[in-house]
Amino acid sequence: MPNTNDILITTLRKAHLEWGSHRHTTSRGTVYGEGYLQIPIAKARLLNITNSNLNGGNITYVCNSSDGFLNNVELKATGSMASGNIYAKQFQGSGNLKVLGDWFSLVNAVIGDKVEIKWTSPTQIILTKL
Repeated sequence: MPNTNDILITTLRKAHLEWGSHRHTTSRGTVYGEGYLQIPIAKARLLNITNSNLNGGNITYVCNSSDGFLNNVELKATGSMASGNIYAKQFQGSGNLKVLGDWFSLVNAVIGDKVEIKWTSPTQIILTKL
């Protein structure tokens, strides 16, 4: 689990900004407005950001944004680089895959922008578009 004041900076790509429409899968239809934040595997290991493959691990984070748009929103650390891997590869809205897409829209995020994820406690984060 990350520590208070840990920081992760991630760079937005098209797939992060257009998750629901820019993908190569037929598992579900196109959904506009979805978004996620990538967690590079090296950072996931360094900060110990785990997914549901780790029994008893934390996957849920309370999220705010420095601009005030996101207020106590629940994000989940999900996905993995390989089946069974315990390290998460992304943050996504819990039950609302559009919550980050809405924030990206509000802050006019574009490909190449950087987002700072700062832990204010081991289970709370604040997002800032840099």
